[in-house]
Amino acid sequence: MTPPHVVVLVLLWAGVAAVLLSAVAVLRLRGTLTRLHALAPASCLGMPLIAVAVAVDQGAGRAAAKTLFIGLLFAVGGTVTTIAVGRAAGRAGEAGEGGGS
Repeated sequence: MTPPHVVVLVLLWAGVAAVLLSAVAVLRLRGTLTRLHALAPASCLGMPLIAVAVAVDQGAGRAAAKTLFIGLLFAVGGTVTTIAVGRAAGRAGEAGEGGGS
């Protein structure tokens, strides 16, 4: 096994572990906001690590640059989506509490 191959495997398994642990946490936790927090490692750490592993495996070039861009989109997009869902859940909870009084 060559050193770049070992780096790829370490990055890949670290990313997969983050995604799997997030999935288990989502199944085990209760409540919308705690589940959103549990998804953060998958979107901000897991998918970018997997993208970096694929980019290292592809070598230098356009394909690797595109793969890294996709990983960046996952990291930023996951964060933005989490914020939007959290705000929507907060507003729905506030509206439900105000309407029941």
